[in-house]
Amino acid sequence: MKLKPKLSFSQIINMNVGFLGIQYSFGLQQSAVNPIYDMLGASPDEIPLLNLAGPMTGLLIQPIIGALSDKTWSARWGRRKPYFLIGAILCSVALLIYPFSSSLWMAAGLLWILDAGNNTAMEPYRAFIADNLDGSQQGMGFQAQSFFTGLGQTLANLSLFVFPMLFVGYTGKLPNWVYASFFLGAICSIGSILWSIKTTKEIPPDEEELAYINSSGKGVLTPFKEIFGAIKDMPKVMWQLALVYLFQWYALFCYWQNSSKSVALSVWGVTPSSDTKLYEEAVSWTGLVNGWYNIVTFLSAFALAGLASRSSAKWVHISCLILAATGFLLFPWMSNKYLLILAITGFGIGWASMMGIPYLMVVSQIPKERYGVYMGIINMMIVIPMILQNLTFGFILQNFLHNDARLAITLAGVLLILAAIATVLMKTKKPDQELSAVPTGGH
Repeated sequence: MKLKPKLSFSQIINMNVGFLGIQYSFGLQQSAVNPIYDMLGASPDEIPLLNLAGPMTGLLIQPIIGALSDKTWSARWGRRKPYFLIGAILCSVALLIYPFSSSLWMAAGLLWILDAGNNTAMEPYRAFIADNLDGSQQGMGFQAQSFFTGLGQTLANLSLFVFPMLFVGYTGKLPNWVYASFFLGAICSIGSILWSIKTTKEIPPDEEELAYINSSGKGVLTPFKEIFGAIKDMPKVMWQLALVYLFQWYALFCYWQNSSKSVALSVWGVTPSSDTKLYEEAVSWTGLVNGWYNIVTFLSAFALAGLASRSSAKWVHISCLILAATGFLLFPWMSNKYLLILAITGFGIGWASMMGIPYLMVVSQIPKERYGVYMGIINMMIVIPMILQNLTFGFILQNFLHNDARLAITLAGVLLILAAIATVLMKTKKPDQELSAVPTGGH
């Protein structure tokens, strides 16, 4: 068994700083892209289809990148880091161009490029943790990613609250604050990835992993063969996780697509078309509310890692899903904008768990030489519910929920309760406590 060095807390933080920029970009997608679609003239039932970019690129790119990174090793460039860098460059370019969108379809097309970059950068990060940390530190590693998820998305959402006060007026069809937010995202994306690449060395593959890297050809079809082979051999616990994710991620897309419109209805009593000025106020306040749940996420991330190591990752996740569901059930029916912050706190804790704890629940049952492809398959379990949501929810919203964003978020709360029930059925075990070297001074 490969001897992995014990890393200090600061080293674990350094290796995950790149997640900051990735998640700043995702924060903009969650809170800014749908209002931008509204401003460019999209109707409510078109929004789910316009959001297909994220799940489709995740479905296509993440497992392929995972399989490719499993088969990659360079003493100079590493195993996972080349993919971080390529993804960050693509993401930064898309963020720089996005505010210049002159039409709805230009914005939708650029979102596809942005999501392709984000998914290329993010996928190897999960395997990066499993590669470089032993079982006793993997919980801390995955929750460090939750911490930076919260911090990055907090910065993104706070930019939506603060920048409208600093950057007034319009350039083209979009407000100037959109330009400022997306330009900052471009800087964060490439800058944070470069920090992690510079400060963190990858552990070379052991003999077993090198044998796997060299075991088959590197042709065009090789990644697809690896993906289908991994699905065929997939441990039962991952199939159980797929059911949890079906409910969980369908619910989250319902919230992200409808949060601004729900707040506009419940607090301001307006829709995007009835009062543009008040709707922009609602978007700005939603940015603050979403910023708060991400603050809760990064404040609670490491506490959840401690709870999971002392008790059970499974029951930690169940508890967090119930807290998140409670928040979603309360959120759309509060007319006081300050109470929205209280309601969304439960989701902040739940989001901290969703971004880290499920990986801890399954990582001990994944072969180490195939971490990359299996982390990509886990992402397939995330994006398939998103694709289903984007394809079906427009119809559901129009025909059963009367295009009422508040009912959409209520449904999200119900789905998270079903996700908690599905988690109860999972058969998990704690990560292996691998042999470790003494703490290192610099890694």
